[in-house]
Amino acid sequence: MNKFDRQGAILRLVQERPLATQAELAEALREAGIETVQTTVSRDIAQLGLVKVRAADGRLVYALPGAADLDRLSELTAALRRWTSSISAANDLVVIKTPRGYASPLADAIDAAALADVAGTVAGENTIFVAPRDGLTGAELEELLRHHLETD
Repeated sequence: MNKFDRQGAILRLVQERPLATQAELAEALREAGIETVQTTVSRDIAQLGLVKVRAADGRLVYALPGAADLDRLSELTAALRRWTSSISAANDLVVIKTPRGYASPLADAIDAAALADVAGTVAGENTIFVAPRDGLTGAELEELLRHHLETD
């Protein structure tokens, strides 16, 4: 199966049923006969611009992006590309290095993107600590942010 077909299947699955985690999405793909790994699912989610919305039962689930979501994600991608010198996981946090004076504007862009997987940011002069939501590791959040940084 190629990337186009896999991503098409992801879009259909997200519209058909509430999927709250990458693991749930990967399992739904396996049930549909599509073998994949979590890192591929993570990359697909970022490339498709999927967002998390609150379902009727209160859970956050993946959904197709609206125009406002796409604008926020585009702004985040532009800010990450403009101001990120390095990005790395450190235990349960992600550390982003920027040129001096740019940590605060980049942290603002991360916060404004309202990513469901980001609990919040703390910015210094040239360093940002990004905290993931419960259930997500620093390494998983780093991968998500890196996809925004590298995705065209």
